[in-house]
Amino acid sequence: MSSKFKKIANLSELSTSKLMRVKGDNYDLCLAYVEGAVYAIDDLCSHEEASLAKGSLHGHCVKCPLHGSRFDLTNGQALDEPAEESVQTYAVKIDGDDILVQINE
Repeated sequence: MSSKFKKIANLSELSTSKLMRVKGDNYDLCLAYVEGAVYAIDDLCSHEEASLAKGSLHGHCVKCPLHGSRFDLTNGQALDEPAEESVQTYAVKIDGDDILVQINE
């Protein structure tokens, strides 16, 4: 399985909404825009199947809309119960208005 950067969204869309769900054939990501930086993590909460992109942004954390667990966008770490497991993070590059995320294919 190779890993490469793939365009998945536009920066102009994300900078307006701050959180965005991006679904592909083999990925389901939550993108977050914080202080000029873009972060990509798995969209599903590690506790229950809730979309983190439907949650809220608090600094460098995203809060799950279902039970309130927060995840650190920089490393995916679960910061609050009931979630105990981290979510995966992905490398992000910006090329003009394109958001490129390193995804395994």
